[in-house]
Amino acid sequence: MTTQPSKGLHIGLWIAQGLLAAMFLMAGANKLFQPIAELAKMLPWVTEVPSALVKLIGASELLGGLGLILPALLRIKPQLTVLAAVGLALVMLLAAFFHISRGETSVISMNVVVLLVAVFVAWGRSTKAPIFPRA
Repeated sequence: MTTQPSKGLHIGLWIAQGLLAAMFLMAGANKLFQPIAELAKMLPWVTEVPSALVKLIGASELLGGLGLILPALLRIKPQLTVLAAVGLALVMLLAAFFHISRGETSVISMNVVVLLVAVFVAWGRSTKAPIFPRA
């Protein structure tokens, strides 16, 4: 006998996915499409790393944000949502280490919170409330 996931968990996961996706879509688009000089006004570190790295991070965040929503919403390979959440959790872990290396400890709490939400989505969509592909 299989148990259905609670409606509250399912809704909570969709809310978490939506908030994470919005955040990563916006952050990724900014890093990918804004000139480095403009981006540096908000993120000073972008002038201290290769611009290709900034663009790679932006592309990862943008694609991860899409991956949090589209596969689950369309029910086409919804397991990609779990992989997107894991990938974004990894991005946040690496960002935390990057900020620690620069002595920017004040921003690490945000990295940790976002990492935990991404892990919650990965856990929830892989075990507790998976979305199944279209039949």
